[in-house]
Amino acid sequence: MEHRTPPAPLLADTGLAFTPVPGQRHRADGWSPETQANFIRALSAMGSVGQAAKAVGMGRRSAYRLRDRPGAASFAAAWDRAISMGRTHQFSIAMDRAINGVTIVRVMKGGAVDVSGGPDMDIVRSALREDAAPLKATKDTV
Repeated sequence: MEHRTPPAPLLADTGLAFTPVPGQRHRADGWSPETQANFIRALSAMGSVGQAAKAVGMGRRSAYRLRDRPGAASFAAAWDRAISMGRTHQFSIAMDRAINGVTIVRVMKGGAVDVSGGPDMDIVRSALREDAAPLKATKDTV
């Protein structure tokens, strides 16, 4: 009888530690443990599954399929923590832009330069959308 040692937790020195989802087939372009860890890191920075998946060269649907695989409970828990962190981070950036504004530099025809500033209201509205609120309870986090 063969005993397999469980894989070591990834991102063990962070609040995002998880045990990688076991692979069904070994593929060079698949969800390797390293790709899974990079996805969780990207998710904690971006707060968006689609953007995080794209950042690691994978698709959004593929990420959700990975999350639903048997043995993915640890990965799913890290996902939930990471997306919450990412949304909080993005909200903080938007609020900083709302308070401090942003500088826009435009070069006009003839070489004239226009510098204007102010809050980036598109980002503020995006951060305040109901589905992007960092503290909103969802069925995945309750």
